[in-house]
Amino acid sequence: MASKVAAEKPASSSSSKPPPPKLDVEAYLAAALSATPHELHTFFEQFQDLHSRKLWHQLTLKLNEFFDHPLSRPYRVDVYVKFVRDFETKLNQLRLVEMGVKVANEIDNPSTEVLFFKELLDRIPTSKAPDAHVLLLATISRSKLKYGDLEGAKVDMDEAWKILDDLSDVESRVRAAYYHIAAAYYKTKGDYSPYYKNSLLYLACIDIKDLGEEERLVRSHDLAISAFLGDTIYNFGELLMHPILDALDGTPHEWLKRLLFTFNEGNIGKFEALAPLFPREPILQENYPFLRQKICLMALIESVFKRGAYDRTMTFQTIAEETRLPIDEVEHLVMKALSLKLIKGSLDQVSQKAQITWVQPRVLSKEQIGLLAKRLKDWGDKLHRVEERIAPEVLVNV
Repeated sequence: MASKVAAEKPASSSSSKPPPPKLDVEAYLAAALSATPHELHTFFEQFQDLHSRKLWHQLTLKLNEFFDHPLSRPYRVDVYVKFVRDFETKLNQLRLVEMGVKVANEIDNPSTEVLFFKELLDRIPTSKAPDAHVLLLATISRSKLKYGDLEGAKVDMDEAWKILDDLSDVESRVRAAYYHIAAAYYKTKGDYSPYYKNSLLYLACIDIKDLGEEERLVRSHDLAISAFLGDTIYNFGELLMHPILDALDGTPHEWLKRLLFTFNEGNIGKFEALAPLFPREPILQENYPFLRQKICLMALIESVFKRGAYDRTMTFQTIAEETRLPIDEVEHLVMKALSLKLIKGSLDQVSQKAQITWVQPRVLSKEQIGLLAKRLKDWGDKLHRVEERIAPEVLVNV
């Protein structure tokens, strides 16, 4: 019953091979009792009882306990391929796949592992259990990525998304499986913006307390780096409010958290003060020109945001002061902001002014919400003064 032997003979695909011969359950479980440690005997006795009574839900729970038991490792693949395969159509298909994912950890051959999942995929109709299909495709994608098949991983990942995108009601752990592999794929590719998006979506599907301390630190570090280097990421509010960033506290990477707040504020002075730390992260040092332009864009966005809706015509000189750029570079910066759709408006090159009509909506920090609240209060006070002024006239006319 060793996993090595079982791994070499994965479950047959129902689409291309005949089904396996009917298992003599009693004989199989009796043989298992004599071939496994005493500590596991209770499991097999309960397997026999629950199977004979056709209590499939209870049997699923007991199988999960077995697969989680440390001593079951050498026997997991054999039990799944032979015993579970005999009645797998009776089980909840998502739970069946989740058990398969646990079992596959004991298969150390890349092609055998992928084949194990593909044959299971063939036996589960998409129409019957689309959530199970998503989980399996995401798992196959993860296996291929683990063994360096990026192209194959992308194919299965995209197929999983096609199904997931059409599902209106799906369990969080299924979505988490997809976003986890999507984030891992884009991290491998060094594609910062989609990594940032999918990693945050993954965290939204799980309880971060379930992540180990090291995993939380790596995730928060990678999110920070992707926020800085993502060419479409100009709002860090969602990340700044996420508890995952607490993992950076008290570590050598804590300065990255300060840098995130600096970018979100568009504070060029603080950026320049933190710049000497960039060599600690060589990739940030290598991309310093991009980061400098990004902080200038963030400073421009913040400057526009702080202004009232009727005070958004800015001279090039004002923008130069806000962004600490030479005045001859201001036009290029504003055009860059317009092309990225961070702002909308127009440029008057003759009078050297920029008229901003719109600024990109953002997830606001607590400080920015406070500023917005103050502006709303000022606006309310202004309306109240107008009301007080016209009220006597209205009464007279009445």
